Amino acid sequence: MTVLVTGAAGFIGYHLSRRLLEQGTAVVGFDNVNPYYDPSLKRARLAQVQATAERTGTSFQLIEADLEDRQAVEAAFENHKPNKVVNLAAQAGVRYSIENPAAYIQSNLVGFGHILEGCRHYGVEHLVYASSSSVYGGNTQLPFSEHQSVDHPVSLYAASKKANELLAHTYSHLYGLPATGLRFFTVYGPWGRPDMALFLFTKAMLAGEPIQVFNNGQMVRDFTYVDDIIESLVRLLDRPAAPDPAFDSASPDPATSWAPHRVFNIGNSNPIPLMTYIEAVENALGITATKTFLPMQPGDVPATAADTAALEAWTGFKPNTSVKDGVAQFVGWYREFYAA
Repeated sequence: MTVLVTGAAGFIGYHLSRRLLEQGTAVVGFDNVNPYYDPSLKRARLAQVQATAERTGTSFQLIEADLEDRQAVEAAFENHKPNKVVNLAAQAGVRYSIENPAAYIQSNLVGFGHILEGCRHYGVEHLVYASSSSVYGGNTQLPFSEHQSVDHPVSLYAASKKANELLAHTYSHLYGLPATGLRFFTVYGPWGRPDMALFLFTKAMLAGEPIQVFNNGQMVRDFTYVDDIIESLVRLLDRPAAPDPAFDSASPDPATSWAPHRVFNIGNSNPIPLMTYIEAVENALGITATKTFLPMQPGDVPATAADTAALEAWTGFKPNTSVKDGVAQFVGWYREFYAA
């Protein structure tokens, strides 16, 4: 079994690659190691992945290239013939998408198209790809359910992820490609991204600097620990999407299809106020943060919460790591990695 993991140097891709190697699955990593955030962190992740491969005697090979490079993607499929593909590579970040939309068009749309073509032509058994809770956009009915419409995105990042779901569904319909989209809810944990709140809070507090608290702290997020994301992902990877025999085209359900395509929320189903999250960081660090309260940023939403009933029914697993435990794990890693 060989799995192609795009974004292998990224936060989730790193954790997934190590998990697959631990269970004896060969991994082909694909990543451009771009400077959207500190490439040295990405290199450190890759070194850990390689060390895991050597310790377990399992194959890990890295292809350093852009998803929008059609020839590089084709060569990855031709040379390695992956059985399954997990597409985690993307230009990330809601706020950055407002400043630099072209990066999202190239990576998240053109690049994803190349992955779909590779899966189609090389008989891939299952494509699992990252979507995002941001697709719920202007929806205000909580918790968010896969059965809800997601036709009103509020950022280009969200629109690109919704487009991924539409493209994957079309390939499932036309070419019989089993494809599963994962709507991740605010993932955090060790080796996390430096542009995300937990990393920014921890770094600022240890430096004695104020933290920025948007929407004057009136935010709620369904924070999901990375180990729970990986457990869900691995279980879904082993259970390809299948057509829903109960699908009614006269009253279509956005959550399922007549084609072998599914989307799942992956969240903790326990939304936490932002100020409670900050309190968990303060407790883990033993530092009281100086807070700068700011208005809501463009493209952001005040609250997210995941209905994970479909995920639990399909995989038998429910994410359950508490924010207290997850934040403590991150802070322990941060102190060690940065000698802070």
